[in-house]
Amino acid sequence: MQTGSSQISNLRLIVVGLIGNVMEWYDFAVYGYFAATIGKLFFPADKPVISLIASFGAFAAGFLVRPVGGIIFGRVGDLVGRQRAMQLSVMAMAIPTVLMGFLPTFDLIGAWAPVLLIVLRLIQGLSVGGEYTSSLVFLVENAPSDRRAFAAVWGAWGASAGTLLGSGVGFLVAWMLDPGQVETWGWRVPFVLGGCVALVGFLLRRGLHAEAPPAHSKNPVSEMFTKYPGPMLRVALLNLGMGVAFYTLFVYTVSFLERVSGLSEEHALRNNSIAMLLLLVVMPLAARFADKHGRKVVLGIGFVLLAVMAIPLFHLMGLGIRFLTIACQLCLAIPIAMVSGAIAATNVELMPRAIRCTGLAFAYNIAVGVFGGVTPMIVTWLTAYLKNPSAPGYWVAATSAVSACTLFLFVRDTKGEPLDR
Repeated sequence: MQTGSSQISNLRLIVVGLIGNVMEWYDFAVYGYFAATIGKLFFPADKPVISLIASFGAFAAGFLVRPVGGIIFGRVGDLVGRQRAMQLSVMAMAIPTVLMGFLPTFDLIGAWAPVLLIVLRLIQGLSVGGEYTSSLVFLVENAPSDRRAFAAVWGAWGASAGTLLGSGVGFLVAWMLDPGQVETWGWRVPFVLGGCVALVGFLLRRGLHAEAPPAHSKNPVSEMFTKYPGPMLRVALLNLGMGVAFYTLFVYTVSFLERVSGLSEEHALRNNSIAMLLLLVVMPLAARFADKHGRKVVLGIGFVLLAVMAIPLFHLMGLGIRFLTIACQLCLAIPIAMVSGAIAATNVELMPRAIRCTGLAFAYNIAVGVFGGVTPMIVTWLTAYLKNPSAPGYWVAATSAVSACTLFLFVRDTKGEPLDR
C-alpha cells in the first residue's frame, strides 16, 4: 500500500507528464478552430475554400517537421534524459504560441504575414515532435508493470484535454464576441493565454528527479534504422488510423459542420467540446481495461469500429440535423477513445530501450504528425472535389483498416511483459 507521500509523488509524475501535452495540443486545437479566420487574414483568396485549404496547409507544415523534432528531442531523451527533453520542448512551444497572438496580418505587411505564420508553425511542430512521446516514455518507465496503460494514458489524456481546452476557449470567444470582433482581435486571445499553461508546465518540470537513467546508446538515430526497423514500422502503421481519426473528428469537423452541415460556429464548437468530454471520460476506462485484459482486444475493437462506421456517420452529419450531428460525433469519439487509451503504453512497450525516445518519436510523428497533420487539408479537398459529405469517412476508414491489419498480423500483446524485453 502506498504512503501519502508516494501518492503525492505519483500524482506529480502524472501532472508533469500531461501538462506539456495540454499546452502543445491546446495551441494546435485553437489554430484548427480558427482556421477559417486565419485563412482569411493571412491567406486571402477569391474563394473561401482556397483560403481554408491554405490555412490548413500552414497547419500541416507544423506537422510535417514533427519527425525532425522527434529526432532532435528524442536524441536528447535517450542520451541525456527524458526530463531534459520535456523541459526544452515545452519552452520551444510556448514562445511561438504567444507570438502567434501578436502576428500582423496580410493587410499590414503583405506576404511577410503568411511567411512568419509558417515559421512559427514550424518551430511549434519541432517542439511537439519530442514532447508527447518523451512524456509517454517518462510515464511508462515510472509505472508498475500492471498499470502501465493507465499511467501512459494521462499523456494522451493531456493532449486531448488541451484540445478540449482549445475548443472551450474558442467557444467562449465565439459566444462572447460578434464575428467582426473575432476577426479583428478575438482570435488572438487564445494564443496569448496559452503562454500561461506553458509557464505552469515549465515550473512543474524543473527540479523533478524521478526518471530511469537513459540507455546510453552511442547513436540512437543510426541504430533505429539499422538495428530496429521492425518496431519502427509497426509503431508507425499502428498509429496511422488513430492520428487520422483524431484530427478528422476534433480539428477538421468544426469546419465541416459550418461549411457542409450549415451549423453556426458556436454550435460546431459546442458539439466538438461535448465529444471531447466523452473522449476524456472513456480513455482512462479503456486504459484500465487494457491493463487487465490486454492491449490488442481494446485496439482491435476501436480500429474495426472506425473502419466500419466512419463513412455512414459522416454522411449523416452532412445532413445538417443538429441532434444527429452530435450523436454521430459521439459515436466516433468512443472508438477513438478506446484506441487512445490502449495505444499510449503499447507504443512504449514495442520500442527497444536503446532507442526508445528517438525511435518512438520518429515513428509516431511519421504516422500522426505527417498523415494526421495533413488530414484536415486532405479531407477539405476531398469533400470539395467529390461534393460528398461522406468523403472524410473514406480517409478515416482506409487508414483505420491499415492499422487494424497491422495490429492483428504483426503486433504482439505487450500486457505484462518486462519493459526491457
